[in-house]
Amino acid sequence: MSARMTDQPTESYQGQFGEFTITNGDRQGVRIYRAGLLVAALSFAIGTALILWQGSSPMALVVLTPLYTLFTGALAVSLLTIHIYMALLHRILQAFWVIGAIATIGVAHLNPEPFALTVYQQPLTILGIGFTFAALTGIFFKEAFCFDRLETKFLTFIVPALLLGHLTGLLPIALGKGLLATWAILFMVFALRKTVQAIPDDIGDKSVFEMLKHQQS
Repeated sequence: MSARMTDQPTESYQGQFGEFTITNGDRQGVRIYRAGLLVAALSFAIGTALILWQGSSPMALVVLTPLYTLFTGALAVSLLTIHIYMALLHRILQAFWVIGAIATIGVAHLNPEPFALTVYQQPLTILGIGFTFAALTGIFFKEAFCFDRLETKFLTFIVPALLLGHLTGLLPIALGKGLLATWAILFMVFALRKTVQAIPDDIGDKSVFEMLKHQQS
């Protein structure tokens, strides 16, 4: 079957500042955004399972590094394709990811120990790699604000609470493990729910984007 035959028709909608259309390119962008979230959530869930049940295993510590790389790469894809009305906020989240990625490379290459073990033993590394999770929290906040998703409301608080708890050393180990498991579960719930959400929801009102673009120019 040819690509032309599989194309969906362009749909027109009435936005706040005029009529707009949703194209196949828009739909594809949403699918990529959601695929990135799903890959990130799956890799994070697998990594969490390894930490909770095989955390002391040398093999688990080694496997966690490529899983984290996959997580950050998938998150980057989602940050590139997410639709956010505030362009400045979008750029800030992307900048957070870049800072976190640079910090991750530094932590991974400047320490002989496996990446996960270094982060666990040296909580101050959170001051760098934590920017990656700040970007992820931004996505959770956006989804909670736009779609009133219960799981993302919890994640918006769980993620910084766990990171700050580890950074300060005030978080009991048992509670930290519970929060980590809850994070992984709710992240998967969120990513899976996104796969069945109507695609136009994630595109939003394109007339608003056009108006903001016109104001900036």
